[in-house]
Amino acid sequence: MVATSFTPIASLLGGALIGLSAVLLMWTTGRIAGISGIVARLFPPYEDRELAGRLAFVVGLVAAPVLVRLVTGSLPAQTIAAGTPLLVIAGLLTGFGAVWGSGCTSGHGVCGLSRLSMRSLVATMTFMATGVATVFVMLHWG
Repeated sequence: MVATSFTPIASLLGGALIGLSAVLLMWTTGRIAGISGIVARLFPPYEDRELAGRLAFVVGLVAAPVLVRLVTGSLPAQTIAAGTPLLVIAGLLTGFGAVWGSGCTSGHGVCGLSRLSMRSLVATMTFMATGVATVFVMLHWG
């Protein structure tokens, strides 16, 4: 069994910040904070007046770890046991799933559930069950 760090305060604060950012985006722009949709609309054929906001959102996602490093002097320790080919395949499958499911975990899990969307409930239950099954299979048969 793999030991993990239990960080309830940091997790609670992180979740609250994610929720607050989703609420602020909805309140200020009327848009849902679905990361896959925001990133997809950075590329053609999409052209809209919200390009600067989309870029700022993505830059914020990329800049956050840099800011943590500058403020704390280090980043949380991470171990990724998978090799590069598996990570590339996983990334492509995740992207495909986000497109096929008309949204990603942030769009469905954070924003959709808070709006009581039945479609988001089904999507969230599906990706959570798939994640649990994948971890089970990898731990016991992988």
